[in-house]
Amino acid sequence: MIQLDNKSDLPIYEQITAQLKQAILRNELRPGDALPSIRALATMLHISVMTTKRAYADLERDGFIETIRGKGSYVTSQHPDLLREQFLQQAEALFTQGIQIAASAKLSKQDILGVFELLLEEEFYE
Repeated sequence: MIQLDNKSDLPIYEQITAQLKQAILRNELRPGDALPSIRALATMLHISVMTTKRAYADLERDGFIETIRGKGSYVTSQHPDLLREQFLQQAEALFTQGIQIAASAKLSKQDILGVFELLLEEEFYE
């Protein structure tokens, strides 16, 4: 379900958060679905319980899951369009940051588009 990349610049908790958000947006996880407990996920991924706790806290803060004390964490029943909009806003912020870095390095628009297309092909559309 979740694959961690120890070589990534993205912290582990953010990798977990991003992958669970994607699973929810793709309807791989549906409203009402139970997530593994914080401890179970930490054990499965061989990471600290604090790391999974942080990821779940961020997901709850963003409205993707709700935690019921003593019962577990569940995917919320938010409207899919709202979730998609939140995801698009996050993507836009990250794209903006990447473009600013590329512009400061004086990369051309073609260079930036080339890198973007390469990443899309390698990471998501093999």
